[in-house]
Amino acid sequence: MTGPEVLDVSRDAIYTLIMVASPVMVVGLAVGVVISLFQALTQIQEMTIAFVPKILAVFATLIIALPFMAEKLHAEMLRIAARIASGG
Repeated sequence: MTGPEVLDVSRDAIYTLIMVASPVMVVGLAVGVVISLFQALTQIQEMTIAFVPKILAVFATLIIALPFMAEKLHAEMLRIAARIASGG
């Protein structure tokens, strides 16, 4: 495998990682911001308030986005397997 091929596979892998992780990260960020605003407005400074809603939101996002994530990972694996089978 040449240098450009390694960079191509690495670029595709990083892009796939971003595409797979972004739905969960965006939802976690949005829920965290909303909870932080709620805490700032009500002056409730309890640390544990942020955990339960964020965990539930991330779990729900995983359930909803799992088919999309699996499809992206499957497509990446097929591309890598095709490269291996073709010898480069």
